[in-house]
Amino acid sequence: MRMGILFFVLLCCCIILIISFNQLATTPILNSLHNTQSKKSPALEIETINTIPLPEGFTRIEVTKDSFGEWIGNIKLKKDNTVYLYNGKPKPDQHSHYAVLDISTGNKDLQQCADAIMRLRAEYYFSRKEYDKIRFRSNLVFYNFKDFSQQGKPCYSHDCLVTFLEKVFTYCGTYTVDEMTRPIKMNEMQAGDIFVKAGSPGHAMIVVDVAVNKSTGKKIYLLAQGYMPAQDMHIVINPNSLTLSPWYEINDDEKIITSGWVFEKNQLKRWK
Repeated sequence: MRMGILFFVLLCCCIILIISFNQLATTPILNSLHNTQSKKSPALEIETINTIPLPEGFTRIEVTKDSFGEWIGNIKLKKDNTVYLYNGKPKPDQHSHYAVLDISTGNKDLQQCADAIMRLRAEYYFSRKEYDKIRFRSNLVFYNFKDFSQQGKPCYSHDCLVTFLEKVFTYCGTYTVDEMTRPIKMNEMQAGDIFVKAGSPGHAMIVVDVAVNKSTGKKIYLLAQGYMPAQDMHIVINPNSLTLSPWYEINDDEKIITSGWVFEKNQLKRWK
């Protein structure tokens, strides 16, 4: 009997010790996770693309005044650094982007990868009231905003532009972007250039900023994308270099490995 009582007491002591040890061991981990999750993303403190911090030693390459590249650099970033799908739900993977562009997505599953690039181009010309330059081609058929806006009562509002683009997104895609651009070399890269692989599946991403280290001559750049299903446009991280991310380096590599797609360097193109 005494042996049984002694065994029971020892068992209770062991259980208490195990629980106490687990609490001590787990608490720092939980605190660490909490601290990590509560840290504010640096992207939330940045207002526009052209104010994203640069790695030490790099300066932004100047862009032509009033150019597409300058316009892109002034695109505002959302304070809520969450990528939302067209249906209003957060994208399941929130670890592949650095910042979210403050540009609407719409409530239809239309504005995907190439569509996002066409949207930016259209918004640029719309801001300059150059409506006749908002045109895209698919299978030799041109979709022109100026012609579209003059059907019935002329309409050059932003709502009319969005309606026009929904039609473009329905019939155009990566093949459109591929056909309306020309190849350029990596060292010629500038803001507004595009990586595009036409196909199904295909993908397209846009260069939104370029910088150079004048001491070494090395160049770096930022990439933004839309994706499928339709979702907020966002600047992607660089999965190959946590120290350089979200910047990518122009080097001799044949492939550009992003968090969601791999491009060949000969797939860098510029609007004709």
